[in-house]
Amino acid sequence: MKRQKEDLNNHSSTVDTLTDFSLLQLFQIHDSGFPIGSYTHSYGMETYIQNDLIRTKEELVDYCTSYLFQNMVHGDAILIQEAFDATLEKDVEKLLELEELCGAMKLAKESRDASVNVGRQFIRTISPLQDDLFLAEWKERIDSQSIKGHYAILYGIYSAVTGTSKRHAVLTFLYATLSGLIQNAVRSVPFGQNTGVQAMHKLIGPITEATEFVSTLTLEDISNNALGIELASMQHEYLFSRLFIS
Repeated sequence: MKRQKEDLNNHSSTVDTLTDFSLLQLFQIHDSGFPIGSYTHSYGMETYIQNDLIRTKEELVDYCTSYLFQNMVHGDAILIQEAFDATLEKDVEKLLELEELCGAMKLAKESRDASVNVGRQFIRTISPLQDDLFLAEWKERIDSQSIKGHYAILYGIYSAVTGTSKRHAVLTFLYATLSGLIQNAVRSVPFGQNTGVQAMHKLIGPITEATEFVSTLTLEDISNNALGIELASMQHEYLFSRLFIS
C-alpha cells in the first residue's frame, strides 16, 4: 500500500494516462451508490419539466447541452482545473479565492446551497479513504466553517491529490453531472430507461468537445450565461410539488 501511494504521488498531472488505481477511484466517486446526494438535485430542470418544456428526448438533450456549454463549461469546469493546478502548487490563497468565486457566480440560492451540500458530503465521504495531509487540512477549514466547501473546488483538490489527470477530472465531472440530470428526467417526466440511455449517448460527443474547450479557458472566461436555468432554480422552491431539492 505504501508503494502504491508513492506511485500515485509521483504520477504526472501533465499527461492523460491514468493508473488503474486512479481510474478506479474516479469510477467509485461517480458510482450511483456513492452517497454525496448529487442525484437529489435537478439544478432547475424540474421547473422546466413542470412547465412542460421538457417532454421529449430531443428537448432533454437540448436542455443538457445548454446546461453543459452555458453553465458548466464557463463555471464549475474552469474552477475544477484551476483548483487542480492550485493544489499541485499548494497555493492555499488561490484556492480560497476560488472558493469565494464559486459561491459568487451561482446566482440562485438553491444552486449555491446544492454546491455546498454536495461538497460537504463529498469531503465527509472521501476523507476516510485518503490520508493526504493537504486534503485533511482543507476538511478542517470546512469543519471549522471558515469556508463553505463548494463541490467543484473539492473535486479539483481531490483529483490532484489522487493522481488523476486534469483533463480526465473535467471530463468525468461533466459526464457525471449530465448523467445525473438524465436519470432525474427519467424518473420525473417520466421517460423509459432506453430513452435515457439514448439521450446520454447523444451527449457523449458534446461532453468531449466541452472538455477540450475548457482546457483553453482561464479564470478570465468565468461567466454565467444560463440565465433561464438560474431563474428556473430560483422558481423551484415555489413549485406545487417537488421530487428534488433544487
